Amino acid sequence: MRHFLTLKDYSKKEILQIIKLGFKIKKRLKKGKQKPYLKKQTLAMIFEKSSTRTRMSFEIGMYQLGGHAVFLSSNDSQLGRGEPMKDTARVISRMADMVMIRTFSQESLEEFAKYATVPVINGLTDLYHPVQLLADYMTMVEYGKSKNPVVAYVGDGNNMTHSWMWMAAKLGFELRIASPKGYEADGVVIHETLTEAKKSGAKITFFHDPAEAVKDADVVTTDTWISMGQEEEKEQRIKDFEGFIVDEAMMKLAKDDAIFLHCLPAYRGYEVSENVLEGKQSVIFDEAENRLHAQKGLMVWLDRQR
Repeated sequence: MRHFLTLKDYSKKEILQIIKLGFKIKKRLKKGKQKPYLKKQTLAMIFEKSSTRTRMSFEIGMYQLGGHAVFLSSNDSQLGRGEPMKDTARVISRMADMVMIRTFSQESLEEFAKYATVPVINGLTDLYHPVQLLADYMTMVEYGKSKNPVVAYVGDGNNMTHSWMWMAAKLGFELRIASPKGYEADGVVIHETLTEAKKSGAKITFFHDPAEAVKDADVVTTDTWISMGQEEEKEQRIKDFEGFIVDEAMMKLAKDDAIFLHCLPAYRGYEVSENVLEGKQSVIFDEAENRLHAQKGLMVWLDRQR
């Protein structure tokens, strides 16, 4: 049995297997030939952070695979009243076939997985967002940007940054990260991914000037500067991230056929301009749809590891 808590735990071969399976399932769906890979199975979805894409993609994905998803928030479960993760994990494992958790602490997620006896999926933590990267890379493949790509990430050193670092380190491509001083990626994640990059041939570099990172890139991506739980820092962050908006001028520094990615929700006029978000290089809605297909591939892959 395998959990999916971070890309750190997966090999290049396994990551590509999951994405390939996602493409296979997507192709069948587009032809109107859904296959009930997870017939009569149940996914328990635990949300301590609100969501649109994560809930929709997992809930609809499980339905399309022939199973059923159960939604649990902190407000309507005993977790909100202080029940230990390890107790909740053991109870839910006896009822559900798989669990997806969207929470704050990576440590809480890992504690849950330690006591669970069914596969556990990281739907997002403050440290990592690995399911998003499956969809992002799937989109890169569809747009012909997966062969020796140069990816530029512009913004906060957050869970998306860390997940991009692990994807690059595992698959062996070039990743350039531009963040303001004081907003760099986690030091431990930097050390671990650079160590992994030596094995895979990946090149991960860090900048404080976004123009340096974006120059001649094949893929440009960003994320919100103000994540959930950081609302009190909004005004200071807006000042600190001045010059880091991905606008038309910045996109012109990338290759002419570069694509723009964003995990959404996007805040127009902050991390990305309206013109870029709605422009011809933006593939954000294909990317968002691929959350559904990539996660179905993941769930079926995990089911096969039992």
